[in-house]
Amino acid sequence: MRLRRRSAIFSITVSFPSSRGVEFLTINKVQANVAKMSYRFDRNEDHEILRWLTPIDYSSRQRDYIERRQEGTGQWLLDSPEFQTWLQTDKQTLFCPGIPGAGKTILTSIVVEELTNRFGEDKSIGVAYLYCNFQNQDMQKPKDFLASLLKQLAQSQSSLPDRVKSLHDKHKDKKTQPSFDEISGTLQSVTAMYSRAFIIIDALDEYRTTDDRKRFLSKIFNLQSEYGANVFATSRLIPEITEKFEGSISIEIRAFEDDMRKYLDSHMPPLPEFVGYSSERQKELQEGLREEIKTEIAKAADGMYVDSYTKTKYANFC
Repeated sequence: MRLRRRSAIFSITVSFPSSRGVEFLTINKVQANVAKMSYRFDRNEDHEILRWLTPIDYSSRQRDYIERRQEGTGQWLLDSPEFQTWLQTDKQTLFCPGIPGAGKTILTSIVVEELTNRFGEDKSIGVAYLYCNFQNQDMQKPKDFLASLLKQLAQSQSSLPDRVKSLHDKHKDKKTQPSFDEISGTLQSVTAMYSRAFIIIDALDEYRTTDDRKRFLSKIFNLQSEYGANVFATSRLIPEITEKFEGSISIEIRAFEDDMRKYLDSHMPPLPEFVGYSSERQKELQEGLREEIKTEIAKAADGMYVDSYTKTKYANFC
């Protein structure tokens, strides 16, 4: 009897910790799974709210434009005193006008990449950008652009801002969309969450109407004056646009010769051989001809990347 009792006690003392360990492991696993499911649910809900703000996503355009960049080009802009002053000082505007085909959009993508690479790990600094396109007029109303900026700044936060959630909750049951003023007010609130914010706008000349552009820019300049945002904008040289940036830091966008040469180096086809010359002399002649072709194309392009591209294609057939 005593032996049985001791056996039972031994059994209990041995098995009890094991069963409790399994129980604790099971509880912890369940809690972890619940946390994961809750996180996924929250993230899915956040994505739905962000898409509700606007389905427009400029990241695909950014990837497309930056992939077209010839390595090393555009560095002149990043190294310029104007850009460095704009980068290092709050409430600054850098306006970059240029002729059609000067490479404004590619340079804008270079600026976006520079900012995201430089500040990507710093959650206290926000970067948001827009690419205007005259072919997408239906998606270029002032509210659309402000909503896109709001979406980008909101999704860069570690969690979706309460102000954005509240805006969604206000409209979801009625299945309505927020007004221009509601979007603008929420954008101001989210911008204020950052210690610094950079707003990048490409091709203002491709914006829909003068009145809409004025309305949009007034809100952007308000973000700057009230919340310290830095603004970078490009446009063709159109008086009604350039006058909006009087007094701002400005640098004209042109296809610089050094950039042109880098582009041509990677796109020019092999040159024909010169009959009757040694291989070493062949190399010297071909290199001299390449340099002459690059110089002539760069001169003829007159600051236009598009013109340079056309002339390079023409040279392929010569």
